[in-house]
Amino acid sequence: MTRALPAAASLYDRVSRVIPSIEWPAFSDDIDAILALKRERNAVILAHNYQTPEIFHCVADIVGDSLALARKAMTVEAQVIVLAGVHFMAETAKLLNPDKTVLIPDLGAGCSLADSITAWDVRLMRERYPGVPVVTYVNTSAAVKAESDICCTSGNALAVVKSLGAPRVIMLPDEYLARNIAAQTKVEIIAWTGRCEVHERFTASDIQELREAYPGVTVLAHPECPPEVVAEADFAGSTAAMLDYVGQHKPARVALMTECSMSDNIAVEHPEIEFVRPCNLCPHMKRITLRNIRSALEENRHVVTIDPCVAERARWAVERMLFV
Repeated sequence: MTRALPAAASLYDRVSRVIPSIEWPAFSDDIDAILALKRERNAVILAHNYQTPEIFHCVADIVGDSLALARKAMTVEAQVIVLAGVHFMAETAKLLNPDKTVLIPDLGAGCSLADSITAWDVRLMRERYPGVPVVTYVNTSAAVKAESDICCTSGNALAVVKSLGAPRVIMLPDEYLARNIAAQTKVEIIAWTGRCEVHERFTASDIQELREAYPGVTVLAHPECPPEVVAEADFAGSTAAMLDYVGQHKPARVALMTECSMSDNIAVEHPEIEFVRPCNLCPHMKRITLRNIRSALEENRHVVTIDPCVAERARWAVERMLFV
């Protein structure tokens, strides 16, 4: 989703429920500088739903889940894109905007899923299962995407699998996402063994304990969670689907089985809802800060580059996903 930034003077009012007033002075100078630098450099900031509120609500121009960011990246008119997220997201933005400058504020902002598989692994899977199409989660490197037939996100994975019309599909690299999708289709899903280090830590007993401690709580789970967690939850979906669920159903009390900052960011939009926060932080997302976003714009760092031969094939897999 996109939105116009509010005037700088009113920014704190927007996030006052989730950022203590004592912390605001530590953010305000960087926010003012970033707002000015965006105008000077003809830049936009794309921020994932897992970014902290001072980034998500105060400097971002486009926010959302991986699918939303990929789609919106195609419509960006600015010359510079700063990706407030992890490296594979910055690569995806570059794939879709080859003539623009894409910056990632911290090169260490990686992903356990992306690290779990290589292009060589995909080629070996193709040899083992000849003729079986390969669906690759966007949480992968451009090199892995280049070896794939089509990409997917947690928000459109089922639709992508069905779109292929194949009896068997290789789905990489998230084991739990693959198993959760397999439960919703008759297509045979051949999975890899990658896992998200945030979502794999949630357990069904966590949800049971939440229900005992917070009667009436509505539990929403991300499909990167283990299948038994998804089965125990009231609803499972991507971060965008979770946001939509909260907006439509307005549960009095809700717990999100996903990265912590997601609850803070939705709470800003829904002050009437009580958010129970079973908190698992993504160490990679948290490497992105206002300070290094500012440095990225001031110093033009770190510029995302992709080998042209890899980019051409990876771009095809991503663009094919966007039209499912």
